[in-house]
Amino acid sequence: MNASVRLMSADPEVIVFNLKQRYTGVSATINALVPLQAQQWRLGFCGTRMSNGIDGMSLREAMALSRKPPAGRAFRIWHVRRDPEMMAAIFARDVLRLPIKLVFTSAAQHLHGRFPRWLISKMDAVISTTPLAASFVPNTTAVVPHGIDLSRFSPPSDKLKAWTDSGLPGQYGIGVFGRVRPDKGSDVFVQAMIQALPQLPGATAVIAGLAQPQHQAFQQELQRKIDAAGLHERIVFLGEVPAGEVHLWYQRCLLCVACPRYEPFGLTPFEAAATACALVCSRTGAFDQLAVPGLTGEMVDTDDVDGLARAVLAVMHDPQHAVQLGQAARERVTAKFSLAREAEGIARVYSDLFQQAKV
Repeated sequence: MNASVRLMSADPEVIVFNLKQRYTGVSATINALVPLQAQQWRLGFCGTRMSNGIDGMSLREAMALSRKPPAGRAFRIWHVRRDPEMMAAIFARDVLRLPIKLVFTSAAQHLHGRFPRWLISKMDAVISTTPLAASFVPNTTAVVPHGIDLSRFSPPSDKLKAWTDSGLPGQYGIGVFGRVRPDKGSDVFVQAMIQALPQLPGATAVIAGLAQPQHQAFQQELQRKIDAAGLHERIVFLGEVPAGEVHLWYQRCLLCVACPRYEPFGLTPFEAAATACALVCSRTGAFDQLAVPGLTGEMVDTDDVDGLARAVLAVMHDPQHAVQLGQAARERVTAKFSLAREAEGIARVYSDLFQQAKV
């Protein structure tokens, strides 16, 4: 049995929810946090089986378990991160009258719709992942940035030689990670690479992410542009990379590009930075807290193909320069965005709720 599975409590004081079937950035956060939180709390998990081997109880089982408080506590905490989970939690607390308190994590950097705002207003505590996200949630309890598992996302022994493990041509890798679709800026990346790669003869670009059926035509059009530019061997679609292998591609790449048109937080460049990737990011999400021009990489406006190409060339003109930026990026993630720091911030919110019950 997986050691992390054994950490799940039969009488949890906190239950973490992840009811969505598809693996997303939220899923990745929960996947990383739960084993660490299970060392700090009597923890339960409700939802889809995670890639780390943890099986979740069903919502019905979570409700049945929560009919009475856990040993030593006046209530259980349900930590939810999505609208349907908030709906189920409010029903459980306010209709079924279960002894639970509700914590919600908000990452959206825009005003929530009317119904989500109402759901959020009913939470007992709200964690926002950035100050900007908090500005859209009046009842934010704490700002706790996402954190990265620094043991899993770690630098290779030699960043300049790591690309040889990819099996692809070139000496260095430039990677973009995430779904292939317009809002992720996949087209911006491809067009910028078509401009930049002729000036970077040692570099190969990879796009690591799935194109869902509704975006297959979008990817096919990008492939046509790549082929027309004669770069079919130097701009490569990897498809969906298994969650357990993503860190290997970060390690292989010298530069990570994150150029979405919108992102609530955006974990991928943080994960890449933890493996000592230099960064080029668009101005969205929490990227401005990580991609510091001249220190860890460069930043560009969203939708700016020419600016992205120039930024990539500025970082990659000298591989040793890119290595230095990547080392600084690793140091910044270590100092400010570790998984341990996120778990500590969440723990303070849980502790405050439990403490309030004793007052």
